[in-house]
Amino acid sequence: MATIASGSSTIARLTARAGDPAQQAFLLLRTVFTVAPIAFGLDKFFNLLADWPTYLAPFVDRLVPGTGQQAMYAVGVIEVLAGLLVAARPKYGAVVVAAWLAGIIVNLLLLGEFYDVALRDFGLLVGALALSRLATRRRPAEPAAPRA
Repeated sequence: MATIASGSSTIARLTARAGDPAQQAFLLLRTVFTVAPIAFGLDKFFNLLADWPTYLAPFVDRLVPGTGQQAMYAVGVIEVLAGLLVAARPKYGAVVVAAWLAGIIVNLLLLGEFYDVALRDFGLLVGALALSRLATRRRPAEPAAPRA
C-alpha cells in the first residue's frame, strides 16, 4: 500500500504542476502536434513508415513538378516547419496543421483509396483545431518588472 500512496503522491505533484485539465490537454496536444508532423516530415526523406508517393493522387502528381518522391520531399519540409511552428506558436501552428490535414484529406479522397486514413486525418484535424482553441485560452506570460 505504501507504494501506491507514494505513486499517487508523485502523480498528484505532477498533475498540480501541469495545472488544470485544460492545461494538461493543451500540453498533450501541443506535444503530439509538434512531434508527429516533424517525425512524418522527416520520414518523407526515408520512406521507413510508408511508401509516401503512393499516397499522392495522380491528379495532384500531375500538378506539381518533378516526381512523386520529389513532391514528398517538399511535403516533408512543410511538415517539419509546421511541427516547429506548433512548438513555437501553437495557436497559429495548430491552424496551419489543420489546414495541411484538410489538404491531405482532399488528396486521399481524390485518390479514391485510403478512406480510413482520410477519416483518421479528419480526427487529427479536429484535434489540431482544439489545440488552437486551447492555446487561445492561455494567458500570456507576465512582463518582467523594470530594473532600477
